[in-house]
Amino acid sequence: MKKILIIEDDPAIRVGLNEAFTNEGYSVTESDTGNLGFELAHKNNLIILDLILPGKDGIEICKDLRSDGVKTPVIMVTSRKEEIDKILGLEIGADDYVTKPFGIRELLARVKALIRRST
Repeated sequence: MKKILIIEDDPAIRVGLNEAFTNEGYSVTESDTGNLGFELAHKNNLIILDLILPGKDGIEICKDLRSDGVKTPVIMVTSRKEEIDKILGLEIGADDYVTKPFGIRELLARVKALIRRST
């Protein structure tokens, strides 16, 4: 079973994503802080990563994972919509960047595509 980590501090978004991914047959782990999320990140097939988090932010998490050689696909899901934010996220190692609000079916399709390419 493929494992997805959701690092998101908004409980409503975490619950909704967990339910959607679980219904698709994924095993889901959640974190509401950047520090815990970073600790859990090494044990998953894909990471859904918010940028604005308590503790370590999403940019730091992604940079540190890539510096550690972790190749797990990362989809940044954030309310930051400026082009510069998207460019920064992709340049520091995210595989995809989705802005809030987003359609869950589109996010699921992106998740499936990244997992398919990474296995």
